[in-house]
Amino acid sequence: MKSQTVNLSKFSSIKIGGNLDVFLLEDCNQNYEDFYIIGSCNNVLMGTKSPPLLKLSKKYDYIKIENSTLKIGAATPSGKIASFCKKHNIANFEFLSHLPGTLGGLVYMNAGLKEYEIFNHLLSITTCGGVFQKREIAYGYRFTNIKTPILEAVFTLEYGYDKEKLLMFKSMRDNQPSAPSAGSCFKNPQNDYAGRLIEAVGLKGYRVGGVEFSSKHANFLVNVQNGTFDDAIFLIQEAQKRVYAEFKIWLECEIAVLDMRYMGENSPLHNPYKE
Repeated sequence: MKSQTVNLSKFSSIKIGGNLDVFLLEDCNQNYEDFYIIGSCNNVLMGTKSPPLLKLSKKYDYIKIENSTLKIGAATPSGKIASFCKKHNIANFEFLSHLPGTLGGLVYMNAGLKEYEIFNHLLSITTCGGVFQKREIAYGYRFTNIKTPILEAVFTLEYGYDKEKLLMFKSMRDNQPSAPSAGSCFKNPQNDYAGRLIEAVGLKGYRVGGVEFSSKHANFLVNVQNGTFDDAIFLIQEAQKRVYAEFKIWLECEIAVLDMRYMGENSPLHNPYKE
């Protein structure tokens, strides 16, 4: 299996991590089950004890109109999809211009902005485990039950690119910090906002080492000056403990923490009070 060395301090959006070997998935005949797939590392916090990493090869970076549907390879960046849809007057993907990542990761976590989610217009996906129709996939807010590498997704094709929506999505992002981050740190609890809870327990603008909860938006963990994984993980756990102590709400990570010490069912980031 081919591999490439990736410098996470440059490649990841939060700019934390060292040099790691990442293997390239060319087809599903390769062993992939022991690997964690990364895309463009926009919602990833990489630790010092990372799992084996896998990345889709460039053969899965494509967009095509076929049989009145939109077929997109899972390695295709969101910006490329947004540009393609604008150029070809295609509707429903305007929000991707303000949502970084590659399609596989966006589908895997059902990414979106408020009610505008990637699953809204999804028809089916092709994975290493076969082809699945949307109705066969369990999904919800920032969640799917997809277990195998996503190779392609098929969407309904509708015309009518909406510039007004583009402006609306831009305004949604205006309150987000420009410093390196992995996006929203925690999922919003039902009927509440993670940012509000973090601010309520005094952590908005709170800094440890080179990492802080942004003073612009408390749910963004930002790397302000040579931050480390340990700085970030301390803040994540501190927010979880303080919010639970005050509100009996356990904040669930939206970012993927890739460190063997913090992964799996026994991760210290999971709710220890859950019955």
